[in-house]
Amino acid sequence: MGQPALSDQPQLHGALENDASNHAPSGYATLVETTPEGLNTISILVSGVHCAACIQKIEGTLNHQPEISEARLNFTTGRLAITWSGASSNIERYIKSIEDMGYPVNPYDPNIRAEETKAEERFLLLCLGVAGFAMGNIMLLSVGLWTTTGETMGLATREMLHWVAAAIALPTILFSGRPFFRSALKALSTGHANMDVPISLALVLASAMSLLETMHHGEHVYFDSAVMLMFFLLIGRYLDFRARQQARNSATDLLALQTGFANVIEKNGQIRKILISDLKEGQHVRIAAGEKFPTDGQITEGRSEIDTSLITGETLPRTIETGGNVFAGTLNMSASLTMRVSAIAKDSLLSDIIKLMEEAEQSKARYVRLADRAARLYTPVVHTLAALAFCGWFFIGGLDWQSALMIAITVLIITCPCALGLAVPVVQVLATGKLMKNGILVKSGDALERLSEIDTVLLDKTGTLTLGRPTLENPPDGQTLRLAASLAAHSSHPLSKALVQSYEGPLAKAENIKERAGQGLEADIEGRHIRMGSRAWCGDKNAAQSDTLELWLDIEGQTPRLFTFTDHLREDAAATITAFKNAKIDTIMLTGDRASVAQNVANQCGIGSVYAEQTPPQKYAHMQSLKDQGRKLLMIGDGLNDAPVLTGAHVSIAPGTAIDMAQNAADIIFMGDRLILAYETFKTAQFNQKLVKQNFALAVLYNIIAVPLALAGLVTPLVAAIAMSGSSLIVIANSFRLKVTK
Repeated sequence: MGQPALSDQPQLHGALENDASNHAPSGYATLVETTPEGLNTISILVSGVHCAACIQKIEGTLNHQPEISEARLNFTTGRLAITWSGASSNIERYIKSIEDMGYPVNPYDPNIRAEETKAEERFLLLCLGVAGFAMGNIMLLSVGLWTTTGETMGLATREMLHWVAAAIALPTILFSGRPFFRSALKALSTGHANMDVPISLALVLASAMSLLETMHHGEHVYFDSAVMLMFFLLIGRYLDFRARQQARNSATDLLALQTGFANVIEKNGQIRKILISDLKEGQHVRIAAGEKFPTDGQITEGRSEIDTSLITGETLPRTIETGGNVFAGTLNMSASLTMRVSAIAKDSLLSDIIKLMEEAEQSKARYVRLADRAARLYTPVVHTLAALAFCGWFFIGGLDWQSALMIAITVLIITCPCALGLAVPVVQVLATGKLMKNGILVKSGDALERLSEIDTVLLDKTGTLTLGRPTLENPPDGQTLRLAASLAAHSSHPLSKALVQSYEGPLAKAENIKERAGQGLEADIEGRHIRMGSRAWCGDKNAAQSDTLELWLDIEGQTPRLFTFTDHLREDAAATITAFKNAKIDTIMLTGDRASVAQNVANQCGIGSVYAEQTPPQKYAHMQSLKDQGRKLLMIGDGLNDAPVLTGAHVSIAPGTAIDMAQNAADIIFMGDRLILAYETFKTAQFNQKLVKQNFALAVLYNIIAVPLALAGLVTPLVAAIAMSGSSLIVIANSFRLKVTK
């Protein structure tokens, strides 16, 4: 259940103009950080957020301010990230505006969120238990009132039972109705309304009318119905709460990895426990077997096996030893290790993953915008309908005011935007959480919506279809390989790195090292001048052309030697291409590599369309040409030359081994060596969008059927309460199909 957004509120915007020092709590300015672009940013915890409508209200108010460049509130974790220009002290009045809307604010701390969740669950269970106990007792009294007439029972007895029912019902409604009353009063005190206002109004009207009728010896006494109504509303709210909590588990589990203590080794060798959040770069931390690494770092002592499934999606452990890099959240499996901290907790890869998930979950997709508009109309529409129902039945329909009021109460209860508000966020949370567990990070909120629409896949070759880790084929004799590796050690080229990795032994000293742009490297080694690079610069120009990767070595006084390399295909590259083809998706290779090499890889994978020796502008032009034809393109690439196409495509995916610029440009990142993850993400996106459409259809259908029935007087308040809660739960249950579907 949520707090539907209203239209823009001038008084709230005016509140943002006031001097925050007179109202807002002090201290938040000290939590503000500065981005490399010179903007201010902060993450705070906002409580009381129940659905997308709450998010729209808060984000809409903040984003209305010209100095705020972005305000994003995450449905899953309650984290509100605000970025703005100007003074850092402005955060005080931003927080004041949020609290004026009835949402408590705290410095961001996952532990606070966890405690609030536990407290809310205990509170709902207590209210539900009291309401259930009272309902059972009041129903015993009602049996006698339902089964006999006043004449048979006696008026005095009937009056006594009415007063006993009132004595049970009124305290119960005051106590167990607090989840609705508190929320409604908080909103009304700031000049707003939310969906708990009509619910509270319905409970108050039903109770007040029953009490008035009891005092005047009337027949329209509905204490039993009011308590039952509240009981079923509380059941719906609790089930809704539990469903949303289950949907949040993925992000909550990740956040839990950033809390707790780390064992820091002091200079005197003593071990001291400190909070993970207090770790500093350069500190040394001891990680025992069975513990998780608290942040990113480098192993300085020990050898062990680690479980990297959280980061790479791979289930097999890998060996780690001195000099190896580790990431926060990975598990040390077999032996104690010492690690030097290379990144504080908030800058770790795990922290980046959490931020990506949060950005993705708060989608700004087409259906969210539709739900936001519907939520803004909710408050005026529902109260207008209720008033029209009362007036119509009382003045035109000829009903007594008590019966007309019960119809109005039913309209207040049954009209609910929650199903619309939950239609997208719950699916998004489940989808991104499911993908994350498989090593897939969704960065953009509407990436899955766009991915479900594609009809063409563009693929880079090196690092995408292949592993991007070439290996040397047929190494030469030891002395030649030694000289080649000694020179290659001074180059960062992938082929040079592969050559060095293939040699085991001491390297010779290189002098007068010079790098020739686009040609290669030269130096003097052990009295001989050596060059290594392209065929055109230092190779045998008359040698037969090869369709493999090559590097030439020219040792002074000797015939040039050829080194050939193989960049192995990903094991599932061909299966991935076949899967896309079976889904009626065209596949095209765009690569800057030589035509012969590209065609060889394409033949192995089953790709029919190949565009080789493409410069970045040519790649972009080809992509644009396809877009002009109306194609919806998915680009999968990893290099600097792919970044423009990754940015310009309808949607884009990059492997975790891609350079930073490619990962920043991509909408989705997959970890590990399995290219099939790109296809699995596509299938998840299709099912995700299917569920979103079904949820919208269910929500709209509910209101189309329920509201007219309520206006016609064919539904009781009790049935309305069950229907309202049921509509949200049906949408949530339908969304959970994504979690159980492979």
